[in-house]
Amino acid sequence: MSIILKSAKVINTESKYHGTKQDILISKGKIVKIAKSIPSNGYREINIKGLHVSKGWLDSSVCLGEPGYEERETIINGGNVAGKSGFTDIVLNSNTKPVIDSQADISFIKSKSAQIITNIHPIGAFSLSSKSKELAEIKDMKDSGAVGFYDYKKPIINPNLLKTALLYSQTFDALIMSFAQENSISNNGVINEGLISTSYGIKGIPTLSEEIQINRDLKILEYTGGKLHIPTISCKSSVDLIRQAKNKGLNISCSVAIHNLIFNDEKLKDFDTRYKVLPPLRTELDRKALVKGVEDGTIDLVTSDHSPIDVDHKKMDIDNAQYGTIGLESFFGALLTLFNLDKTIDIITSGKSIFKIKDYTIEEESVANLSLFKVDKEYTFSKSDILSKSKNSAFLGMKMKGRALGVVIKEKHLINE
Repeated sequence: MSIILKSAKVINTESKYHGTKQDILISKGKIVKIAKSIPSNGYREINIKGLHVSKGWLDSSVCLGEPGYEERETIINGGNVAGKSGFTDIVLNSNTKPVIDSQADISFIKSKSAQIITNIHPIGAFSLSSKSKELAEIKDMKDSGAVGFYDYKKPIINPNLLKTALLYSQTFDALIMSFAQENSISNNGVINEGLISTSYGIKGIPTLSEEIQINRDLKILEYTGGKLHIPTISCKSSVDLIRQAKNKGLNISCSVAIHNLIFNDEKLKDFDTRYKVLPPLRTELDRKALVKGVEDGTIDLVTSDHSPIDVDHKKMDIDNAQYGTIGLESFFGALLTLFNLDKTIDIITSGKSIFKIKDYTIEEESVANLSLFKVDKEYTFSKSDILSKSKNSAFLGMKMKGRALGVVIKEKHLINE
């Protein structure tokens, strides 16, 4: 089916059409014509007032649930939520039961995700059963389509295992990922260690636990070479360490979760478990350092860190509630409260090369991989905006600026109507 996007404002700084309104004709999976006006000729029209278009968005850290936690989310519904939230590509964590730690597991995810429009790129577990004892089948998983290897929200306890993996992975150019938390220092903490945790008698997670783990990992990376990605950093000291490592020429990348850019630990004053996330919300000083790290390129990716949790495991006391917030639906509107439109789109479309995901620009003859959105008046994010099975959003009640409308991927499209 051929599709025309009518009078769409192009936001793509690499494209000669950037900042202009164009009709875009898509046929047989490619952009075949871009012009001020293209006759319909019976083509399927997408004609939405205030329509904007950019190249495809990437979310580098998404959990769904399937297999094992289908009550939280399924691959098909979650993938469709991602598409309706503007994401052409998502990187799917191995936060499943059992964890994704074999070639067969990766093949299952790839097969299941073939049923939906959004491109799902699976992460394989770093270690068998994510227990940080034995290295998982990372070569076989990469051959089946895994784009990285990560024990989701679990640190690599054994430094020699990380050293071995970084050396081994260089033989087939794999991406190793390491969660920045030293468990003996975090010591079953619940929220950020600071004024809030002390005042309310809640066990805290010090920034030291993150800083020490990153410092260890960078020392190992400097020794071994290879590629290392540190997902969802949360504090100023982490930004400083990674900036120094990049200046040294180390092949290091990192991300930050959108909620750590937006909120600080003051949100936990009322014990609202929607704000219980890992790593925890930190101080305002840390939050500002993270925003600066995104602005200057020290932080490579901003992610929703989408983590659906069913109500039985979230609506509990602060000590026992599970970590996590959903974030796909609110991501674009929240990010646009921090940065201007061009910067927001640059952020949300960057980082594909880290995971070796193909990137396409908005030009004639390019593969159609497009995100659709509008930048409308300010609105308040509410339950009616949530498409996920789980409703555990930290962003409910937040004033936002923009809305995702959907995606066009090759010859298919998905619109949030």
